[in-house]
Amino acid sequence: MKNVCLLLFLLVASWTVHAQRPSLKKANQLFAQKSYVEAAKIYQSLDKNQEVLQNLGDSYYFNSQMKLARTPYAGLFTNYKDSLKPEVYFRYAKVLQGVKDYENADKIMSAYLGYVVDTKKFSTNLNRLVPFTYDIKQMNQSSRTGDFGIAYFGDKVVFSSFRNNKNAIYSWNNQPYLDLYQADVSKDKRLVNIQPFSDEINTRTHESNATFSNDGLTMYFSRTNENRVPIGEELVATVKIYKAKLVDNVWTNITALPFSSDLYSTQHPVLNKDNSRLYFSSDMPGSLGSFDIYYVDINDHFEGYVEESYGDPVNLGSTINTIHREQFPFVGYEGTLYFSSDGHQGLGGLDIFVSKIYDGVYSKPLNLGETINSEMDDFGFIVNEDDDTGYLSSNRTGYDNLYAFTRKENERQFTVEGNVRDKNSKNLLPGTTITLYDENDFLVGQMVVGEDAQYVFNTEPNKVYSIEGHRDFYIPTTEIFATNDDGNITFNIELSIESYDDAEDIVVTKDDGYTYIELENIYFDYGKWDIKPEAASTLDVLVDLLNKYPRMEIQLGAHTDNRSSDLYNLHLSHQRAAATLEYMVENGIDRKRLRSRGYGERVPLVDCKDNCSEVEHSINRRCEFLILK
Repeated sequence: MKNVCLLLFLLVASWTVHAQRPSLKKANQLFAQKSYVEAAKIYQSLDKNQEVLQNLGDSYYFNSQMKLARTPYAGLFTNYKDSLKPEVYFRYAKVLQGVKDYENADKIMSAYLGYVVDTKKFSTNLNRLVPFTYDIKQMNQSSRTGDFGIAYFGDKVVFSSFRNNKNAIYSWNNQPYLDLYQADVSKDKRLVNIQPFSDEINTRTHESNATFSNDGLTMYFSRTNENRVPIGEELVATVKIYKAKLVDNVWTNITALPFSSDLYSTQHPVLNKDNSRLYFSSDMPGSLGSFDIYYVDINDHFEGYVEESYGDPVNLGSTINTIHREQFPFVGYEGTLYFSSDGHQGLGGLDIFVSKIYDGVYSKPLNLGETINSEMDDFGFIVNEDDDTGYLSSNRTGYDNLYAFTRKENERQFTVEGNVRDKNSKNLLPGTTITLYDENDFLVGQMVVGEDAQYVFNTEPNKVYSIEGHRDFYIPTTEIFATNDDGNITFNIELSIESYDDAEDIVVTKDDGYTYIELENIYFDYGKWDIKPEAASTLDVLVDLLNKYPRMEIQLGAHTDNRSSDLYNLHLSHQRAAATLEYMVENGIDRKRLRSRGYGERVPLVDCKDNCSEVEHSINRRCEFLILK
């Protein structure tokens, strides 16, 4: 009987220990439910295989806990690098940026992208390029209330926050559900008189990111669905954009916009300046990445529409949107778009970008630089362009917080730089002359490159330039480029110039190191220097070549045999060379590009002394065309 009791005790004890031990199955269930905080607690206690390391790292990553995510991701790359998916490289690079380990972040991001990333150089270039620098100040003394997504609302502001501790807990981050709040902004840029925005708007789910019409009577905002729906293999509560009307000081007629859906999210709405368009972020079908920026036309602004209706969503395209996240749009005067992205090159997490619009086309987005962007997420940018003040959201302290900023113009310096190489060998070409011209062909700058063959010139934005590389015995090469104010401070142009020898079959560099133009020999009557018709047809080939290359300069050298006196032959060769030069001038070649020289009998090709055959004499009687430059 004692043995039976002991066995039962051991079985119960074993079952109790097993039941209390955290399980991978439970952790994976929480992870699938996006309960990342609780999932991470269990993963942390489990043996660290590849699945556990990745899900643990992802759980921290999705809550922007970069310091905590670093260790499991490092374990993944140490032990399982060859089996990791590309998105893990991207996340790990962002994690390393988030802890300011830019050296290793650049290595991982370079492996992910397939080209070299240099964040330090990128940031330095931005300092010279960004149109403004920013002085920022946190707007709330507490840094743990999760404030973000601020909007102008008359002389007040409206923002999102999880500061209401009475709200239910959101399992993603174990914080209360979001509500909208309104507040005044004090002279020292603090949030004061903070109050819940509206009981009609705030519900038991998330509300965030409001935007208001100019008359203050219409608002749009984001609201998360209460129920999750199956999308693929996941249960997802999507986000919809809602509209509300202010009637007798009460927000009413609260309806989801028709292009929102249970099957994808629409969020972060913002009106343009004349309220004719609504911009937003969405992962709807047809998006390039996880979230893209779209707009819809609001049709009550167009003749023939009695009530508000909306055009079809328009994706802003691949200039703005990437395969990653583009969110939190804001539209300034003249359609200037501000938004946040982790797909364009940045300093870490979401960075704030600007893109101007030219003739209906968005320019390449420009990162606003390190005076406003941090190693973490920076987003929700809004600006009053009249006084250069505004607000943004950032989790740089570990929680979402609101910041006020004042911006001032930056003295920008645009440059064009690059190197010059031989087109065929790819060798650097030190000593090459590089010349920069403006669109009217006026000289802007000129330099001779040194041993590194590098050149650099200052330029100005929104102008057209041409840059030329020229070197003796090479064909000048010209490249035309435009310095649009679209995020390019440095225009890298590798000039490839080709030698005459490589470009033309009749141009040959001989063993003596000189470069010659090889043509059929020119024959003269005995003792004369008149250009015969046969000689003229040969010289016409030379004329064509000089017309093809306007900077080529040559020397016309005439040689005789040794059948007369040295003095006579020297005079005769000089006359023949001069006659050849005059023929070239008469056919349109600038005299300054030509040299003539008579060598007489002094430089024979066949040194046969006084015992030359007729063939040897004919070889020594010749005209040579030497390229000088």
